[in-house]
Amino acid sequence: MDKSVNPDPWERIAQHLGVDLYLDLQPDPAGSTRGRGARRRHSLASALREAISDGRLGPGTLLPPYRSLAADVGLARGTVAAVYQELIAEGWLVARQGSGTRVADTPRPGVSAPTRSVRQTPTTDHDFGLGQPNPSLFPRADWIAATRRALTDAPDRTFGPGDPQGSERLRNSLAGYLARARGVRTDPAHIVLTTSVLRALELLSRNVFGDVLAVESHGLPFHRAAVERGGTATMPVPVDGDGAAVDRLSDEASAVLLTPSHQYPTGVPLSPSRRARVIEWAGDHDALVVEDDYDGELRYDREPVGALQALNPDVVIYTGSVSKSISPAVRIAWLVLPPRLVEVVRATKGLREPDASIIDQLVLAELIDSGAYDRHIRRSRQYYRRRRDVLTDAFAHAGVTIPGIAAGLHAVIPLPSRDEDTVFDAALRRRFALAKMSQFRHPDTSIDDSSPSGLVVGFGTPPASSYQADVRALVSLVTERV
Repeated sequence: MDKSVNPDPWERIAQHLGVDLYLDLQPDPAGSTRGRGARRRHSLASALREAISDGRLGPGTLLPPYRSLAADVGLARGTVAAVYQELIAEGWLVARQGSGTRVADTPRPGVSAPTRSVRQTPTTDHDFGLGQPNPSLFPRADWIAATRRALTDAPDRTFGPGDPQGSERLRNSLAGYLARARGVRTDPAHIVLTTSVLRALELLSRNVFGDVLAVESHGLPFHRAAVERGGTATMPVPVDGDGAAVDRLSDEASAVLLTPSHQYPTGVPLSPSRRARVIEWAGDHDALVVEDDYDGELRYDREPVGALQALNPDVVIYTGSVSKSISPAVRIAWLVLPPRLVEVVRATKGLREPDASIIDQLVLAELIDSGAYDRHIRRSRQYYRRRRDVLTDAFAHAGVTIPGIAAGLHAVIPLPSRDEDTVFDAALRRRFALAKMSQFRHPDTSIDDSSPSGLVVGFGTPPASSYQADVRALVSLVTERV
């Protein structure tokens, strides 16, 4: 019977069942046709044994139903069923009612289990790691609902090559949100989406910054490294209780990078007089101010300080991301650019968006437009405010005052500079994850008695089940050594 006319109905069904499984069962073209069926059965059994032995099919891997595999490899269903039974009897496979046929969890006697290189993550007893929100706060239900709505409503052209500026819908949503929540003055045409603030700085360093970028004397080392990789030198500006001392900006610098809402890591905001002064400096020197709005949305004691960008959008580049507000796993950040710089940055990114997920951008736009993002921010503020209060109250009872404004996801535990290394080393021995202030210091920064020192701890990171105990252990660490 010609199967092309009356195909086996089971073969049509089997094509849609099971999982894909690649096995090389090509017959020997020089081989005799006699006994070919037996040879192919033997080849199938050998290929499965080899795949299990070399680790391609790990313990517990689900195999296709025998009928599905038979249709895929062009063998009779009885032949594949017999091979499965043979390997089950030998201990290579197991079959249980309702869970299909799987690779055995334990290797067959006499066969070495495949070894795999696994990167070991350092373990800690008290995780006060920096730069991340508490993962339990990720808005799973809102994200799922927003994904469904965003994909349902998206036109087909959305899934073609991306614009280098990123999703138009998200740029529209961000322009409205940043204006409302942070006082940013812009429109969608002047926003360029990236995957991170680090990526944004890399783009700017190659084409926008001049030879020298002024940076805060204490800041993120990998941000400085990104700028320097692009060929721009960095020059430190001292930081004190009023933020960066912008009156000491050098004429050599063509731009300055600031965290004015919540200086990282000291935790102080840039004072109003210095905000006005740095805008004046930029205008007088035909220079730029790069505003990293780090933690701008997460202020707990009063309304957040508005964006510096609003004072003069023509001289300020505003950048931010969702790495603290949602999760660093969501790779979305933005640049709000002076109009004259948009084409420069577009050209740097190329004709197509090279690395961002347009799907995630659509989902974030939906979260913003539906109000779910604002609700998430408000819930997060309440959660982190309570955590910060637990931390500051515990240290207050021990006679230690935590400086800086009530904002963000980290705090500085002040220490005399002579004690910083000693306490930090003790923290490592006790398996704390945290940082010390000197790790953030620019290598060209002058060190004196006024230089900030202490431990930098992320209070958003510890799990809820151990947070109180982690804070008590941190207080003990500091008070026993000071």
